Amino acid sequence: MLSQEKNDLLTKVGADQPMGQLLRRYWMPIAAVSEFKDKPIRPVRLMGEDLVLYKDKSGVFGLVERKCAHRRADLAYGFVEEHGLRCNYHGWKYDQTGRCTEAPYEDAAAPLARLRDKVALKAYPVEVKAGMIWAYLGPQPAPLVPDWEPFSWANGFCQIVMAEVPCNWFQCQENSIDPVHFEWMHTNWSRRQKGDETNGPKHLKVDFADFEHGLIYRRIRDDTTDAHPMWTVGRVCLWPNGFFLGDHFEWRVPIDDETTLSVAWIFSRVPNEQEPFIQESIPAWRGPVQDPQTGDWISSHVMNQDFVAWVGQGAVADRTREHLGASDRGIAMLRRQFFNDLEKVAGGQDPKGVIRDPQFNQRVTLPIAERDLLINGLPADRLAQHPVFGKHLKNFVFQAGQPPEVLAAYRAAMGLEIA
Repeated sequence: MLSQEKNDLLTKVGADQPMGQLLRRYWMPIAAVSEFKDKPIRPVRLMGEDLVLYKDKSGVFGLVERKCAHRRADLAYGFVEEHGLRCNYHGWKYDQTGRCTEAPYEDAAAPLARLRDKVALKAYPVEVKAGMIWAYLGPQPAPLVPDWEPFSWANGFCQIVMAEVPCNWFQCQENSIDPVHFEWMHTNWSRRQKGDETNGPKHLKVDFADFEHGLIYRRIRDDTTDAHPMWTVGRVCLWPNGFFLGDHFEWRVPIDDETTLSVAWIFSRVPNEQEPFIQESIPAWRGPVQDPQTGDWISSHVMNQDFVAWVGQGAVADRTREHLGASDRGIAMLRRQFFNDLEKVAGGQDPKGVIRDPQFNQRVTLPIAERDLLINGLPADRLAQHPVFGKHLKNFVFQAGQPPEVLAAYRAAMGLEIA
């Protein structure tokens, strides 16, 4: 069990909170580039701050506070111009640094006063990588956006999937170092929903290790041995708020203390017969978490099942009443590392996993169980027979709500018949 004080330390993400200060040392994926094709402005709430993300007509992205510095109008309803964002109330205009570049009436009536030079919006740097828009809310100098190796893999169909989950980010991230939940939540519960009362493979052994970019869990089930990649390689709890499973990343981005943006970047290696495959733009979509007809939580897809578990723990999990077991050694490791990181940040040091060296930040490798398949691919007939990726050819298993046009693009890339 944790004390309430320690639980608050792990879960509160405001700028004045220790964890909020820690998380602001990292770049966070907050949206997708393709979302701005038709609508150039999106309101964003990130770690308790209300912001607006926009793409101006010159192609520059900006992330600034949501309220205009003049009379606090909502800039989410402003309009983009060649360079910057203009408020729709009185026309004050701002660039991506938050600098006011025009205050039309004041510029005309009292040009020497130069009022626009005396006001500015809070603004944060943004960068584009792997089709996602990343934001940094911390102190300068900023670290580097990690250049994870899969971001430059060739011959893959990628998609970005997001959902807003009504609970605290930390219970979402704890899921990333919990191998045993796969047995019950994703195998046995999925079978129960289909009327199958039999259980799937049982976990026999789990282990956890620390490495430079996070933690690793390993597992042996009664259908595998210690020669299986899930034991020899394992899976990555990516620091500070990610999960990496070889063919996809998941990030749990804090919107505020009681809401999380789930962001997944998913790579599907096309069959060898489809090479070379070049994807011009990565599609992005936002999936539902509840059935609009019944209000029930959607539980038909893997990540939706995770959402059910996270939300079921409450808006903020009460860790003063829990009872950890042997399978939770990874949870204990994760919490200890965060407490260590909180001390480092308080002492003026970088926390775990921050990357600052440009020479190091080139196709940064992570443990990957299916590396050869994901890089070199398989012929279509062998891919169809693969115990994991073959199933992905039949159904999108990760999250509910995939738009028909994304499914059609995926099937075309994979050389499948368009339904």
